[in-house]
Amino acid sequence: MTTIAPTLLTDRLSIEPISLAHWEDYAAAWADPRMTKFVGGKPRAEAENWIKFLSGSTLWSFFGYGYWTFCDRQNGRYLGTGGLAQFHRGIPELQGYIEAGWGFIPDAWGKGYATEAMTAILEWADGQGLGEIRCIIDPGNTASRNVAGKLGFTKCAESHDVMGDMFIYRR
Repeated sequence: MTTIAPTLLTDRLSIEPISLAHWEDYAAAWADPRMTKFVGGKPRAEAENWIKFLSGSTLWSFFGYGYWTFCDRQNGRYLGTGGLAQFHRGIPELQGYIEAGWGFIPDAWGKGYATEAMTAILEWADGQGLGEIRCIIDPGNTASRNVAGKLGFTKCAESHDVMGDMFIYRR
């Protein structure tokens, strides 16, 4: 089982293991209300950011997959975070499935980075034989719904309780 994320490279991205070198950029990104509009609905405090930051990398030691940091391949700039998880959200349609997720800084929106990064991650997952993967997306997040469609996800359910209104997709 893989316990440290492999580095994946695309034309424009370096998809890297999460490290402390990414902490300040991560914390600043998730404290921005634009980043959290469809993910939690409010900027994250430092303590919440720290727990989520650590959980993204810790997943690797338990499951052999987890989250990565997305960086611009030319200049190393932090662009976002995402990958594969088991979050135990209390949503029955996610129980027993790996969950994909992604988040990019506003300066990276609309440039195809999410599709590029998650295509590489899903290709890696397919090579590992990880099976069906699901994701949740706020109904108002048209951009992420479009990315999910490009990645081959199709809507399979809706949830209206634990986390509010969410569309659930599978691939």
